[in-house]
Amino acid sequence: MDTVSAKIDTRLYRTEITSTSGNILISDEPTQLGGKNLGLNPTELLASSLASCTLITLRMYINRKQWDVSEINVKIDFERNSERNVSSFIRKIEVIGEVDEMQRLRLETIANSCPIHKTLTHSIEIKTTLI
Repeated sequence: MDTVSAKIDTRLYRTEITSTSGNILISDEPTQLGGKNLGLNPTELLASSLASCTLITLRMYINRKQWDVSEINVKIDFERNSERNVSSFIRKIEVIGEVDEMQRLRLETIANSCPIHKTLTHSIEIKTTLI
């Protein structure tokens, strides 16, 4: 089980997030929403999870296949339509290196198999307890 802890004090919206491995990052809201823009906002954090998981999964696969790929870039756009109650991620992946069309198709399949992609496209339960 992966666990993170987060805390907020009286500084408007500055949130400190800590992983069990001791890594720390700051989340915040942009200044126009009352924050100080000290870190990624929660929506950006969600999109960044998909981006980083996609890249790590692709790099692992490419390395295992020993393909000549020097760099992989991903851009995630996130849109929420509250009227339709639908959220959309638009993911664009750029692969820099020697890959043919069959390899590109395989990489798209692999990207769609990353753990965060699977989590976001399957049922999610959130159990909340106030302590």
